Amino acid sequence: MILTKAQERSRFIRFAVVGFIGAIVDFGLFNLLIRLAGVEAIVASGISFVAAVMSNFLWNRYWTYPDSRSKHILHQLTQFGLVSLVGLGIRIGLFAILEIPLINLASRYFPNFLDPTFLGHNSTLAIAILIVMLWNFFANRFWTYSDID
Repeated sequence: MILTKAQERSRFIRFAVVGFIGAIVDFGLFNLLIRLAGVEAIVASGISFVAAVMSNFLWNRYWTYPDSRSKHILHQLTQFGLVSLVGLGIRIGLFAILEIPLINLASRYFPNFLDPTFLGHNSTLAIAILIVMLWNFFANRFWTYSDID
C-alpha cells in the first residue's frame, strides 16, 4: 500500500511530519514536567502523550487526511483516541521494560556525557515513540480514516 501508491506515501510522510511535531510536544512537555515540576517519569510520559495526541489529531485531520470528512469530527476523535490509548498501553509497557536498563546503560557507557537518567528517559521515550508511530499510522489509516481511497 505505502510503497505502491504515491498518495499513500505522501500521507505517510505527512503523518511522520505530524508525528515529529507531536514528538516535540511530547519531549518538551515530558522534560518540563520531570525537570521543573518533579513529576514521576512514567506519569509525565502519560501526560505528554495526551498532549501530543491532541496535537496530532488536529494536524492529521486537517493536513494529512483533509479528504476524510464523511465521519463527524467527534467520531474521528473517538476513534483516534482509542487507537492512541492502545498506543499509550504499548508505550507505557515499553517504558516500564526499557527505562531502568537504558538508564543503567547510559550510566555505564556515558557517565560523564549527560545525566544518565536524562539519557535513559529520553532514549526510552524515543524508542517508544517510533514503535507507537507505526501502530498509530496503520490503525488510523485503516480505521479512523477508512473513508478515503
